[in-house]
Amino acid sequence: MRIDKSVRVALVVAIAFFMQFLDTTAVNTAIPAMARAFGTDVIHLSTGITSYLIALAIFIPVSGWIADRFGTRNVFCAAIVFFILSSTLCGTSQSLLQFVIYRVMQGMAGAMMSPVGRLAVLKTSSKENLPVAMNYITIPALVAPIVGPLVGGYLTTFLTWRWIFYLNVPISIACVLLAWRYIPSEKRGEGSRKPFDAPGFVLSGLALAGFMYGVELFSKEGLSYYVPLGLIGGSLIILFANVFYSKRIDNPLIDYSVMKYKSYRITIYAGSVSRMVIGVFPYLVPLMFQVGFGLSPFEAGLLFLSTMVGNLSMKSATVWVIRSFRFRSVLIVNGCLVALFTFLTALLLPTTPVWIIVLTLFLSGLVRSMQFSSLTTLAFADIPEHDMTSANTLYSTIQQMSIGMGIAIGAVALRFSNVLNGGVPGQYTIPDFRLAFFFVTAIGFLHLFGYLGLSPDAGNAVRIKKDHSADDASGAAGRGTAPGR
Repeated sequence: MRIDKSVRVALVVAIAFFMQFLDTTAVNTAIPAMARAFGTDVIHLSTGITSYLIALAIFIPVSGWIADRFGTRNVFCAAIVFFILSSTLCGTSQSLLQFVIYRVMQGMAGAMMSPVGRLAVLKTSSKENLPVAMNYITIPALVAPIVGPLVGGYLTTFLTWRWIFYLNVPISIACVLLAWRYIPSEKRGEGSRKPFDAPGFVLSGLALAGFMYGVELFSKEGLSYYVPLGLIGGSLIILFANVFYSKRIDNPLIDYSVMKYKSYRITIYAGSVSRMVIGVFPYLVPLMFQVGFGLSPFEAGLLFLSTMVGNLSMKSATVWVIRSFRFRSVLIVNGCLVALFTFLTALLLPTTPVWIIVLTLFLSGLVRSMQFSSLTTLAFADIPEHDMTSANTLYSTIQQMSIGMGIAIGAVALRFSNVLNGGVPGQYTIPDFRLAFFFVTAIGFLHLFGYLGLSPDAGNAVRIKKDHSADDASGAAGRGTAPGR
């Protein structure tokens, strides 16, 4: 069976995405062991996690300019090679300072891999094949957060935490070879001559780094909410200044003018909230199983695997659903189901039969996968080719922010629920988790009004498969020749 070129590219990019997401989530389970190896505590070690996220936030906006300058395939392959180097160095770290430096390097590589990889898929996919290609590259974002803790826990327990980083090396080498073989080379166009927007880079870097660090601070116990809120507020002011500045120059690093496309704009605003609601799940559910239900990390991970099965099971039906129903209907109806299963998760108890827990998580995985894939496809469905790089850069930046905000929403909702229930700070109970899920459910239902602004024909360029034979027949009839004669 011959595989379409865009599908081959999407599969290669999906390997890189999976490696990156797996690395990020697996490290979280190894924090205690790494802290012991470096002779520090888990609080200080979190700097290594935060440094990676900040590096991502700073360098994602520049990825589009670099890809235009040096070519998508060249930059993607170079980023993977740099990821191999930085991963190896992370595995050989002997101190916290070394680990932080190498994680920053890894974040720089990751900032090029994700957006440039997606750009490679967008450049090789026709509008007609876009749902299939986007379907493949959304799998890692949904599966890796579930598999990562299991992989990280296994390697840390039976080998050493260093293998979390060494595991990237063979996968990366294979990915580079496949990318060089299947991602087409491209000639440098006008984009290669665009000047670098240094002020925009500084403004976006300060805004996004401050925002991501502020989000990270929400998960810190004993810290006043005013600190992260103040940092996020200041970052948003800088971000608005960057938007104001970008409108007054010819070649901004982040071109916000792509927001003029309505379907794209809605996937940024309402879609970001959807991604936050989806992102809460991998944070709150395993925590509830361990803290509320008293399960071990391995037991909690095994239960949560049913969500991954749901994610993967939906992939076979996603393209059919997108092509059979309007995007507005899919996002609203499926969004209601995402919120509904968030609500049902709140009702789970330690005494709930295992099969009910597994079924709830499985069905939740189905609808989360559908919403994520639909949003990613719609975001680029109505974007013309000349604006694709700008749209991809902004989307990658916003997506990274919304993933971080999902964790922040979960942390804030849990701490707020603990206060309302009169609990001991840091000691969460089942009622705390239940109330936190109720808050997330409310957000999940309320934000769906944003999708009402989508026009009925939004995304039709990728939704309706053209019938070329019918077009040929119409052309023949128009020329006065009957089809088949």
